[in-house]
Amino acid sequence: MPLTTIFTMYKSYILIAEDDADDRFLLETAFEECGYKDKLIFVENGIELIQFLNNAKPGNGLDRKFPVFIMLDLNMPKKDGREVLKELKESPEYKTIPVVIFTTTKNENDIKRCYELGANSYVVKPVNFEHLVKVIGQIRDYWFSVSSAAG
Repeated sequence: MPLTTIFTMYKSYILIAEDDADDRFLLETAFEECGYKDKLIFVENGIELIQFLNNAKPGNGLDRKFPVFIMLDLNMPKKDGREVLKELKESPEYKTIPVVIFTTTKNENDIKRCYELGANSYVVKPVNFEHLVKVIGQIRDYWFSVSSAAG
C-alpha cells in the first residue's frame, strides 16, 4: 500500500521493525486476536525504518504523520535496533516517538543500554502465543489509552 494511502486512510498506525516473517505473522495475529483494527506497518531492518520515517515527514502538501509508537527488534540485519534507537533519540524530528524495544534479548547490559539510549519501554518477547496476545494488548492499550505521548 502506498504511503499516501496509509496517511489518508488511517488516523494512526504502529510501526514495527521485525526481520523474522514468522514473528511478523504472530504479531499481526496477536493484534487481531485482541480485536484491534490498528494499521500495522512492518519494516524488516533499521535502514527501512529510518527510510519510512523520512517519508512520513510532513511536506509536499501532504498531511503525513509519525506512528503512535514503534516496536523495535534489536537483532536485525543491515542496521540493528540499538543503532536505530540511538539515531531516533538523537534526532530532533524523531526523538519524541515512543520506542518499545520488543526482542528476545534478555541481557541486563542490553536492557540498561537501551534505556540509556532513550527507549521508552523494553519488553522481552513472550515464548508462547497466549502470553504474546496478553503482552500486545498491554502495550497497545498503554500507548493508545494511558500514555500522553508527545508527537
